[in-house]
Amino acid sequence: MKESVAITIIESSQTGEARRAAIALATQLGFQETERSKVGIVVTEVANNLVQHARGGVMLLRALKQHSRIGIEILSLDKGQGMVDVDKCLQDGFSTAGTLGNGMGAIRRLSGLFEIYSIPNQGTALLAHLWLDPAPHLPEKILEIGAICLPKRGEEISGDAWACEVDDCRSLLLVADGLGHGPVAASAAEAAVKIFQEHYQRSPSAIVEAAHAALRSTRGAALAIAEIDFEQQSLRFAGIGNIAASIFSFTKHYNLLSHNGTVGHEIFKIQEFSYSWYANGLLIMHSDGLGAKWQIDRYPGLSQKHPSLIAGVLYRDFNRERDDVTVLVAKGIGR
Repeated sequence: MKESVAITIIESSQTGEARRAAIALATQLGFQETERSKVGIVVTEVANNLVQHARGGVMLLRALKQHSRIGIEILSLDKGQGMVDVDKCLQDGFSTAGTLGNGMGAIRRLSGLFEIYSIPNQGTALLAHLWLDPAPHLPEKILEIGAICLPKRGEEISGDAWACEVDDCRSLLLVADGLGHGPVAASAAEAAVKIFQEHYQRSPSAIVEAAHAALRSTRGAALAIAEIDFEQQSLRFAGIGNIAASIFSFTKHYNLLSHNGTVGHEIFKIQEFSYSWYANGLLIMHSDGLGAKWQIDRYPGLSQKHPSLIAGVLYRDFNRERDDVTVLVAKGIGR
């Protein structure tokens, strides 16, 4: 499941809704009773924190797949009072709301991955990963990926889509935005993903060309493809339409170039651009459902966090709400 599920948490009655949605997803993914119970506890504690401390926010749920491993991502976003001292808030017994103060500690203990990003008076983003099985011996990661893909408010399905293919030598990432909204737009975006998966061994420009032919029977889409070559420390990029993309490192920042047009209908030029890639580089790609005025350096320390937290904070603060939105973040892991 590439698409996220968003649940607004404003009052305590919505905690149960979030828990039921998470348990349903866990069941669908094959989680057994013990693991489902852990998912339920974490989601309940996260939702309670939103109600008690943030006075509302949103919880995003997404299925995860890492090699043969299956998991659930829980991402909590709010614009509340934030935390002055995150480490202190994580200690059992600490509370600012008159509760027992064990919620954060329970979330951290039950999660395979747990991260928080918080700025006083600006809000908090909390990330937890829970896995179906204990961690097996997995290949060393060289790229971490986080993503949010949500439909326009009032729509059941997003007209955006994203995909990735990652191996030891190179990785390809796609963001597609079907023209318009709803099922017809989703059909175009899904067709782009299908072509991407069938042709991922080819160059970005060649995949765009193949998608242009395949999407003629659809409404068409904007799309962008980035290829990261880890051995050459380079990134090749080809984009058509209004998918934005940027590369960040400790010292560099590039906005990647796309050409105007609609894949499947009218393309004026398919061109591939090459950029430097860094061992600890950060690639951010997003559809036009995210406003373009964000600046990562306005969030101290955010670039060092997990890509899902980065995607979540940008979505929280720059989501336009009147359009489908996808934010895809890839982060290099230095060896």
